[in-house]
Amino acid sequence: MIRSDAQKSDLRFRPLYPRDADVLEHWNGQQIVITDPSSEMLNDSSSRSLHHPLFIWRQRVSALALPNRPRWSGFVATLNEATCGMIEISAFNRTRSTWRVNCVAVNPAAVPASGEGPLTRIGSQLLRHCFETVWEARMWLAEVDIEQKSALALYRQNGFQPLAQVTYWEITPQILTEQAKREPDLPNLMAVSNADAQLLYQLDTASMPPLVRQVFDQQIQDFKVEPIQGIAATARQWMKRVNRICGYVFEPQRKAAIGRFELTACRAAHQYHSAELTVHPAYTWLYPEILSHMARILQGYPSVPLRITSLDYQPEREDYLTQIQANPVNRTLMLSRSVWHKVREAKPTALEGLQLPEVLAGLQPAGKPIPGRMSWQSETDEGQRKQRQLPTQSFYKSDEGAKRHEKPHPPSSSDHLSGESW
Repeated sequence: MIRSDAQKSDLRFRPLYPRDADVLEHWNGQQIVITDPSSEMLNDSSSRSLHHPLFIWRQRVSALALPNRPRWSGFVATLNEATCGMIEISAFNRTRSTWRVNCVAVNPAAVPASGEGPLTRIGSQLLRHCFETVWEARMWLAEVDIEQKSALALYRQNGFQPLAQVTYWEITPQILTEQAKREPDLPNLMAVSNADAQLLYQLDTASMPPLVRQVFDQQIQDFKVEPIQGIAATARQWMKRVNRICGYVFEPQRKAAIGRFELTACRAAHQYHSAELTVHPAYTWLYPEILSHMARILQGYPSVPLRITSLDYQPEREDYLTQIQANPVNRTLMLSRSVWHKVREAKPTALEGLQLPEVLAGLQPAGKPIPGRMSWQSETDEGQRKQRQLPTQSFYKSDEGAKRHEKPHPPSSSDHLSGESW
């Protein structure tokens, strides 16, 4: 145990840089990686574009023009000057009150053998370092595949609790072709702009449970796009060869947005399209209409599948995707953790290990109790007698006080005539 604590104290942490993505290639495939689809750095598909000249230029321009813009970051753990683990995190909302753990990678070859596994030892230290360093965070999010038992154990050990179950659906090109034949009934479909941020925020608030809404903590500014940020996103889409199409359905009678979609269409045949849907719970009939509209848009792109996500609090969406024979390709668990969560960092003490009979043994009487005679009537009469005496005593006390403060009267004329002195 002493050796394990000493090894933990030898860990050193430094910021994560884009060049650290190349370290994964030198681990010879022995690394343990916990990642989710939102990771932008430690994934193989995205790490190739990190050294692109336009990507480096975009990072520099964003750092100068948008110093407060939420962007990815992370930390690297080194043991004896050898990289043994890294973690990638990013701000989930604009106010930076909620952060997300995108990826955790550990190299077992660089961690000495001990009773704990390398993922538990190094991964826990990386998570704790993030909790202590990122002082802005109030909530933490993580998404883990339900098949990764070790990853679930790591997050649960560090205080994460289940928030929602996420299912990734894949719609084949044949189904998209069939859906495109249907004419969508969307008379009030409008393009998304910064002027619609208030409507989109209200729609997002109404479409999720209160607990999820509290964890996400998204505000109106989260649905706005800054001009320079929009230019950087356009350059990024050009490098990845994708197009982003957004729209929302407006309800003129209630003056509210009742549905929106964000479609990412790829121009490369080796990738897949992706879409995010947000539909008001009272207007679930919009699912087939919006999907038909997106299928019509994708007819001009390569014939590849479409990925859509659904959460367990959206049963109507899951029923519709099952009805059109979409395939669930992956299931994950979304976890959340509050910074106010108390995590037990030590083993139970001796008092906590005591059994209930041992605790009750000290509360037993030393000897056999002897019953005595109790008179309730005498105590009641005495209490009533004291209550009757209190007003009289207070009256006499007030009378004596009045006499004490009374001033003497001046002598009258009859006293002078009688010759008596004052």
